[in-house]
Amino acid sequence: MTGLAAQVEAAIERGEWSEALELLDAGGDAAGTPAMLELRAQAAYGAGAFEASIAAWEDQHALLCASGELAGAARAAAMVAMFLMIDTGLMSPVRGWLRRAEQLLDDQDEGPIHAVVAAVRTYERFMCGDMASARRHAELAVALGQRLGNQAAEVIGRTAGARITILEGRVDEGLKQLEEVGVLLMSGDVDPLTTGMMLCEVVCAAQGLALYDMASEWTDAMERWGSGAAFGGLHGRCRVHRAEILRVSGPCAAAEDEALAACDELRPWMRREFGWPLAELGNIRLRKGDLEGAEEAFLAAHEHVWCPHPGLALVRLAQGDVAGAATLIDDAIAHPFHTPSKERPPFGDLILAPLFEAQVEIAVAAGDLDTARRASESLRTIASAYRSPWLVASATLAEARTALLGGDLDHAVAASTAAVSGWADIGAPYETATARMVLAEAHARTGGHATARFERQAAATAFHAFGAALRAAQTRALLDGGRPPNHAYKAAEHDAAAEPAGFRLDGDTRTVSFAGQTALIRDLKGFRYLARLLAEPEREFHVLDLVAVEHGTLPTNTATAASEPTAEGLGGRGLPALDDQARQAYRRRLAEVDEDIADALRCNDLARAELAQRDRDYLITELTRAVGLGGRLRAVGSDSERARMAVARTLRYAIGRLAEHNPALAAHLDNCIHTGTYCRYHPDPLSNVTWSFSSPTSPAVTISHPGVSARRASAE
Repeated sequence: MTGLAAQVEAAIERGEWSEALELLDAGGDAAGTPAMLELRAQAAYGAGAFEASIAAWEDQHALLCASGELAGAARAAAMVAMFLMIDTGLMSPVRGWLRRAEQLLDDQDEGPIHAVVAAVRTYERFMCGDMASARRHAELAVALGQRLGNQAAEVIGRTAGARITILEGRVDEGLKQLEEVGVLLMSGDVDPLTTGMMLCEVVCAAQGLALYDMASEWTDAMERWGSGAAFGGLHGRCRVHRAEILRVSGPCAAAEDEALAACDELRPWMRREFGWPLAELGNIRLRKGDLEGAEEAFLAAHEHVWCPHPGLALVRLAQGDVAGAATLIDDAIAHPFHTPSKERPPFGDLILAPLFEAQVEIAVAAGDLDTARRASESLRTIASAYRSPWLVASATLAEARTALLGGDLDHAVAASTAAVSGWADIGAPYETATARMVLAEAHARTGGHATARFERQAAATAFHAFGAALRAAQTRALLDGGRPPNHAYKAAEHDAAAEPAGFRLDGDTRTVSFAGQTALIRDLKGFRYLARLLAEPEREFHVLDLVAVEHGTLPTNTATAASEPTAEGLGGRGLPALDDQARQAYRRRLAEVDEDIADALRCNDLARAELAQRDRDYLITELTRAVGLGGRLRAVGSDSERARMAVARTLRYAIGRLAEHNPALAAHLDNCIHTGTYCRYHPDPLSNVTWSFSSPTSPAVTISHPGVSARRASAE
């Protein structure tokens, strides 16, 4: 091993990816050998330079082909296919590189690379829904891995085989196989990349069945393993799993934090599959009652060719557009969105289960008994086939909703009672509260108003504790005999409306007053952002304005410029939406997709041609977004994006700290502070909070609303 190689390997071993790349960049010709290109591929992947990593594998493949080292060239081709499959979801290029690998191995003696190719082909077939072929290749990968000493291929084949067994309906057998794989992975005998990806597969299989207790256990195991071993996008994937689990167990704010952090971490690696964390973010915001934020996340997921339903349809329902919601969910069921993915079942009934669940809820809202019955029956069939406690509880509540609509009140009471019990056993407080609301309605219609009120009170408490602000407010309105609100503002705001509120700064301490409670809290950066927003209700502040105020480079009374501002330490340069390397890679992928389409048509494989066309559409969309009129590159404000994420996290942390001292204020701010590229304080128009401030630079400021006027005492 050369001195350079030893230094690079040592840096990679320490996780110092940038240092490894710097060493390679300074290595001259010595860094251009096949062995060094492989190290570059590993370092670039760890550093988040996904396209650079793929390019290094492609360069290694070309060098080895030119020198006649066909087995090595086949391995490089298989690595390109594997990483494209892991992170892009673009299966046409994956198939193209796998064909190259298989062709190079045609006349080669059997060796470990044959096992690798079989393992990658297993998941290519799995993600495209060809379960019979996936099963054959999984068995081949296991056999070759055992015979040739390739443990990674064996483990990949065993994991895929277990997931296929589950999708075939042999759930207990498949789960047992997954548990055995998980134990092997935690032994430390398998390489880090394979360990991380296959642990992720175990969690995905559990969540595909809605077995959140099992998913939580293996996510914990994955996090313990990943604390020193995860690299690339593995830690971000683990965050998405944690967000999914918190979406069930609560609290909602913690789930949203995990989902946002996952989006931030996964951005460098994922392409089409970036729709996965975006859709999860939408699901969490929908439960929270942030309908605008949920819609934004679901539409962004859709842009990444990821199915936004049932979430987006349920957003429409929550917005009061029942007909629009029904149209969306009916179309989603009639034309299932088959996105190649390891993260959720790629095909089959398990994809349809949440769609049928939503269809029942929407149909009941529309008074469509026939549709509700059909969807409920379909959901029960799926629950019977896979015997997941979640699916059983979901099907039971669907029956309760349908019975309630049809006037069968005894059945509605019995079924909703069973659903409450089922979800309570699972540990799903939001679903339990939702079932309580159906049970309350059933009791109310039978004349049991006292029991109905009791159930609604329990539901309101659960929604509030979970962080489902909209549902909590709606439930409280029903309890009070008023009209359920269509927004998420909490009653605590109105209770405190007539009282003054303070957010005063004295040295490094804040005196915070709201709803009759006063607390002293050490000042935080997020409190300074909040003070800026509270001082001018309804004004939109660009995130770079907030950061600039914090850095002291923009006066607090400076209006937001029409153009994007420049903040100290951030700069305002827009960067290309795709850099040169990424654009060139996308164009190579397009050529590979076109080749796959042509091959599929020659073979009369119309299903493969259709899937490949979706890959092509996605790539063209990405290139179109990156290139403007006349071929000019579009720029994105990367600094603005980083600031947006940082400001949002800082504000959420600050509000979380306030919740420890003044929950009513935290609830008010959670509902009234809107974050994004532009942030604003949008108070409830029905409230009449009067804010007062003081600081070394602004001795006293009083703000009242409704309205956005401000009176500065120091100027009088």
